[in-house]
Amino acid sequence: MIYIYNDYGGTHTTSLAAAYHLKQLPQSERKLSKEEILNVKFFNKLTKEDFGKLIFHGIDDERNSVYTIGRKRNKYVVPALKEMSLLLQEKFKFDEKIVFSNTSPTVPFAMSMGGFFSRGLKIDVIGVPLLVKGAKQCCDNIYRLVENTKEVGRTTFSENVIILDNKMYK
Repeated sequence: MIYIYNDYGGTHTTSLAAAYHLKQLPQSERKLSKEEILNVKFFNKLTKEDFGKLIFHGIDDERNSVYTIGRKRNKYVVPALKEMSLLLQEKFKFDEKIVFSNTSPTVPFAMSMGGFFSRGLKIDVIGVPLLVKGAKQCCDNIYRLVENTKEVGRTTFSENVIILDNKMYK
């Protein structure tokens, strides 16, 4: 199975989701520390050149691949990836399940502003504290989103490509 966490920038909530998924963060809904947040691989490290790229984060304990992607405002990226995946599955006769999970609904205002200042304007002195504050606000939602994503991946047998909007985390 392949898990692909996606959102606007692909460097904050998606990186946290991948870290939770890969058990690189505590497996609970507790608030993360500043150090835990800032030590997450790719957290606040990707640039505009990384938009639209699948970023590999690792293999989970069930031998599933975990990726992230920043899709900007383009609502067609994930549906296009789904169609491409289905085409490749049919043409090459492989049945690897792919789960796309949208982390955008977990993003609080502080994280949006932090990303704007840090990634957009390159003002880390303002952006990073806001990102940490935002990550602390939403880490419990991200943890639950990841647990739900993994459960859907394990239990949904009728589809090979699944898109989770995750709107219940708003």
